[in-house]
Amino acid sequence: MSQQGYVAAPPYSQSQTGIGGFSSGFGPPSSSLHYGHYGDPSSSCSAPQPDVPKSTVPFGSSASVGPPRPGTHQFSQTNSQNGPSTSGQQPHRFQGPPPPCNSRLSYPPYSHQSQPAYPNTTSTSSTTQLANQFNSMQINSYGPGTTPSLLTSSGHPASFQGPQLSPPPVQQQVALPPGSQVPPPANNFNGLCAQPLLPPIARQDGIPGSVSPNPNLQQLSAQPSGPGYHPQQSNYGPQMAGSQLSYPGAFYGGPAQLSGPQQKKLDPDSIPSPIQVIENDKASRGGQIYATNTRGQVPPLVTTDCVIHDQGHASPRYIRCTTYCFPSSSDMAKQARIPLAAVIQPFAVIPPNETPLYVVSHGETGPIRCNRCKAYMCPFMQFIEGGRRYQCGFCNCVNDVPPFFFQHLDHIGQRVDHCERPELSLGSYEYVATLDYCRNNKPPKPPAYIFMIDVSHRNIKSGLVKLICDELKTLLDKLPREEQEESSAIQVGFVTYNKVLHFFNVKSSLAQPQMMVVSDVGEVFVPLLDGFLVNFQESRSVVINLLDQIPEMFADANESETIFAPVIQAGMEALKAAECAGKLFIFHSSLPTAEAPGKLRNRDDKKLLNTDKEKTLFQPQVNSYELLARDCVANGCCVNLFLFPNQFVDIASMGLVTLYTGGTLYKYSNFQLDADSPRFLSDLRKDIEKKTGFDAIMRVRTSTGFRATDFFGAIYMNNTTDVEMAAVDCDKAVTVEFKHDDKLNEDSGALIQCAVLYTSVSGQRRLRIHNIGLNCSSQLADVYKSCETDALINFFAKSAFKAVLSQPLKMVREMLVNHTAHMLVCYRKNCASPSAVSQLVLPDAMKVLPVYMNCLSKSCVLVGRPEIPTDERAYHRQLVTSMGVADTQLFFYPQLLPVHSLDLKSDAIPAAVRCSEERLSEGGAFLLANGLIMFLWLGVNVPPELIQGLFNVPSFAHISAEATSLPDLDNPYSKKFKSVLKHIQSQKPYTMKLMIVKQREQPEMLFRQFLVEDKSIYGGASYVDFLCCVHKEICQLLSSAAPWMGKPVSFQI
Repeated sequence: MSQQGYVAAPPYSQSQTGIGGFSSGFGPPSSSLHYGHYGDPSSSCSAPQPDVPKSTVPFGSSASVGPPRPGTHQFSQTNSQNGPSTSGQQPHRFQGPPPPCNSRLSYPPYSHQSQPAYPNTTSTSSTTQLANQFNSMQINSYGPGTTPSLLTSSGHPASFQGPQLSPPPVQQQVALPPGSQVPPPANNFNGLCAQPLLPPIARQDGIPGSVSPNPNLQQLSAQPSGPGYHPQQSNYGPQMAGSQLSYPGAFYGGPAQLSGPQQKKLDPDSIPSPIQVIENDKASRGGQIYATNTRGQVPPLVTTDCVIHDQGHASPRYIRCTTYCFPSSSDMAKQARIPLAAVIQPFAVIPPNETPLYVVSHGETGPIRCNRCKAYMCPFMQFIEGGRRYQCGFCNCVNDVPPFFFQHLDHIGQRVDHCERPELSLGSYEYVATLDYCRNNKPPKPPAYIFMIDVSHRNIKSGLVKLICDELKTLLDKLPREEQEESSAIQVGFVTYNKVLHFFNVKSSLAQPQMMVVSDVGEVFVPLLDGFLVNFQESRSVVINLLDQIPEMFADANESETIFAPVIQAGMEALKAAECAGKLFIFHSSLPTAEAPGKLRNRDDKKLLNTDKEKTLFQPQVNSYELLARDCVANGCCVNLFLFPNQFVDIASMGLVTLYTGGTLYKYSNFQLDADSPRFLSDLRKDIEKKTGFDAIMRVRTSTGFRATDFFGAIYMNNTTDVEMAAVDCDKAVTVEFKHDDKLNEDSGALIQCAVLYTSVSGQRRLRIHNIGLNCSSQLADVYKSCETDALINFFAKSAFKAVLSQPLKMVREMLVNHTAHMLVCYRKNCASPSAVSQLVLPDAMKVLPVYMNCLSKSCVLVGRPEIPTDERAYHRQLVTSMGVADTQLFFYPQLLPVHSLDLKSDAIPAAVRCSEERLSEGGAFLLANGLIMFLWLGVNVPPELIQGLFNVPSFAHISAEATSLPDLDNPYSKKFKSVLKHIQSQKPYTMKLMIVKQREQPEMLFRQFLVEDKSIYGGASYVDFLCCVHKEICQLLSSAAPWMGKPVSFQI
């Protein structure tokens, strides 16, 4: 199958000995690489050979991190230019302005010469050798919407036009120069090839080499660049569309190049851009109607706003798959190494312009199900024999149609009432469940919310307890309810605690609330039943009275030790006694050190980092929390935990019950009342008002030939099939992996049905059904073409974060690189046009997979550094485990918006730019958001009118970096920026903390860790360096003597 793509052409080459003094771990230096032009008909892949050696990419190695040298700035360690420089001439500290454009504001690029922030141990001769290698490394961009245009001597690109709306090419190929190898880093963070400090190198004109491009490549002369590049042209210096650029990091120990024209280092615009992919999809599919009437169609990206019409398959808001075409056999699946998985978000929020789920009721008969596999009636059932029987689409069993459900068939064999029944025409709908689906065959009661407040000395003195009580007075009026109900049926209860538990009787007939103390925390019991859980509307005056009294009641308390496990136990026992499901809202602030079950010690040992025992930091230190979680799930008790720690609290242990019960963990480190209370109160309000299903059980059924084998999420599993969740809200997603157990039929496809049995907020037992059909193919090209990178990253992140419980982190990181390489090697050998080994061939649907995999590999969970708190790593691991596709996409690749480009006369939000320091400009302001935190970065030369408009201060020097919010001002700048913040925030489950970062001040170090395309000081390669490492792994697989397929790579749990 001939497919076109993305490539670079090398100039010259010759052999050169390796650079001494480094232990790279990238394989023998003698394994030279060969490079060729994109689409060179004479080039071909090397044949598979036996005995592939295991790659030894040194992910786990580390180097000490120290402060920068005196007198240096903590910015880029390399010369980052957007414009050309002359050989041998040092550029100015900050570049001159870019060419004029239509943008209102235009600023010089944020790029300057500085000393390296960390000592470079490379010798002078080694640096010279490296520089000579780097000079000839090149990459071309023949990606979607770009032209392989040549740069003039001044470095300015060819003309640019608007966004290209034509469909992207099928594949991309990136060619690295002949025989180069990755140089070892001076400071080997995360074991990936860091890039040394090099003198500025001039850009080379033209495209070297005499081999013509593939004649089948469609030449798009004067085509516009991708939409993702447009803002960069306006604000960050000259834009480069398909420019011929040199590469800054060659493979260590391989052949080097002959002397040739001096060239500039690789420009990031010449490698696949996540921003361009996102903007291209928005341009081609944004604002349109996406109908789910075709099996196996790939939906718009999660970042694309569109209207979804359910026409037989579940909306991608509910289910997204890693690929929408499964390989037809297990051998194909093992060969491709593409995970076969679905990310299911059963209670996802549906926008107002889309139809909510229909509720189907069959009375006492209940839902219609297949007699053999128990699948529920859905569009995949085929009616036969005039409508009297139906054949199950999942197991092919023929069932009788119940008399009340009978209907005649039309001339094409479809029921005449097909469009009138949601269960026959829609991919998602709900059934009203009968008593057979209820605990003890009894109708469930409405759920309850129990608020449990830590009243230890610190919480009282900080004002936290009063803040919580004051907020609850108004928040209890907003408890969730069914749309047709006037008031909520949810009951509420209240507990306070320190070393003992205080239960409160708030029965409506009482004049004053009554407190009952339970001091025996070893054997917790509920001291009262009647009056503990009440309807807020009926007991309003007593509850308000209680909330007024609690801060005063404990004002003189000096108790600093707290309990924790008995608190959860008490809440669970209260729900159990009331025979209802519910949520516990626990507000806690310290490590539970009081003598009681679940007592914890401080085990935050930095000596365990980068050792085989590091995995114990993610494991609970006592098993009592896992047993408690099991009991909570069995009784429908979900635990939401709000933590306010000032020091280590062992989230790996305390958060376990929250994770297993489907709850949510919130953390506010070093909580300050004035600065952090808006964020906390916003989280609390959103959590209480969330659409939630209680006491839930999920089952995933599949058609014959494959089955669900593994599950990741905020779930608990007693067996291999039933996914139990004490509660599941609109933000929780479960990622399900599938494996073959037989050959799949290409005609019938692969069918998946997710059924969630739950109790609604009104106390009604329901079944929520989601159905999706996928294609099957015996051609690997079809599988790769249907992949979704965002869903793949969701799966890989959850798999890796589960693996850290049992495997060394170095091994987990190596697995990610190895798995990436194997997927790309399979594509190259089975789907791509013949090409030289030098060409890094990327499927179009997976062309930005490497940048996301690099972001995952250097996330704080997988990279242990003393500077990163252990609790922060455990917190991130827990959050990602329950995230949906949209949340993991933003978490691993943050959104970076040029605020100075805001159009004050439009509602449009400026297009994002790539997450790299090179995109910043001294005269710009940028907003970065990843779903948990937001930064407003301000350049030193940001326009005074922008400063005045946002901060109401006259100059950059007057801006306070301590602020966590912006003043409400009556001017266009402030109103527009606030609307952007509101829009970003409204789409995410957590309220993001805003940090003001001024260029060249200390907080900028934290901000830079979120520029994920750059090298991280905490360990982790840049995007470019990671691409080198993946390419090296691919070359080893292609040139090895053993069968390239080797042993399947998987996370061993």
